[in-house]
Amino acid sequence: MIELRNNELIFQFPKVHTQAVCRIDFQRTLRIPDDNQEYPLPPGLGSFPINHVDDFTDNLPATWKEHGGVFIPMYQAEALWMNFSGHYPCAIKIAAGKINAVSGTQWTKKLSNRPQDYVVVPDQPWLDGFNVSKGCVRQFVAMPLGEGYTAEEQLTGDAEHGGIQIIVYPMKHDVYVKYMEQHRVFNIGDEQCLTYAPADEMGLGAGGVMRQEIYEDDYGIDSWDQTSGLRCFVHLTNSAIYQKITGHPPLHKPPTAQEYTDSGLPWFDYYADKKALQGSASLSQLTSVAAKKIQKGEGTLDNNENVHPNTIKTIKKGRVVRDGRF
Repeated sequence: MIELRNNELIFQFPKVHTQAVCRIDFQRTLRIPDDNQEYPLPPGLGSFPINHVDDFTDNLPATWKEHGGVFIPMYQAEALWMNFSGHYPCAIKIAAGKINAVSGTQWTKKLSNRPQDYVVVPDQPWLDGFNVSKGCVRQFVAMPLGEGYTAEEQLTGDAEHGGIQIIVYPMKHDVYVKYMEQHRVFNIGDEQCLTYAPADEMGLGAGGVMRQEIYEDDYGIDSWDQTSGLRCFVHLTNSAIYQKITGHPPLHKPPTAQEYTDSGLPWFDYYADKKALQGSASLSQLTSVAAKKIQKGEGTLDNNENVHPNTIKTIKKGRVVRDGRF
């Protein structure tokens, strides 16, 4: 069962274990400069509002009704990161336009470990972008479908799907019980081929480079209950269209990286004593949003000046709270 509660997707697997719960929300954030320099992790600026597709079927494209799921509003060239929470180990596959954000391969339901195409929570607290090299990602940036910016279009030549695709698999009950007995360290809490998309639908392109490791699966692929997966299609809509769909005004635009840095607020580095995955060869070949804009003869990307973060907070495993603007 998947529930939407307080702008958070809650994946629950009561038939596997009473504690098998995983939460995912989508954080607004700074779009870091797309200048091929490596930046630390930007802050979370609050959760994006998440809406049920089924609540607005009269105002949505037919393909959205077919996919079901949820949708969130984003400004063009706005960035996001995905926040994972929950104590029960789960394997999560994330795709953008059905391009796997970890391996760069086409979407498949099953997990793969050659190469690993998923992240493991709670070891992986968040994901900010496409896995382009060991220890680095290119930031998730929303761009319109059909204009050649998204990872989907660059790697497949089509703008068929857009949005974000998620599937979550819980750890097998017996594996979890055995792990608990051996380690006793968990602090358990309560808890299809489509036509070209309309211009107001969005996908994710590759933005600036930031330091972020995607960790290897220490449990092994056989630890995950692949008979109990739950999946969700997260549609992305232009903020201007969002008001027509829902009747609610879009969120204010986030600050630029320069405005945030000039205010003296912190950036972040996260460290865990775990082995990081290699980058995806195909994802490393993506043309970034800023470079694609120049390539298309559309000028330069607005608010893309490089910045020099002066305040960088180091977060270690066990202390994974990223604060932002209050």
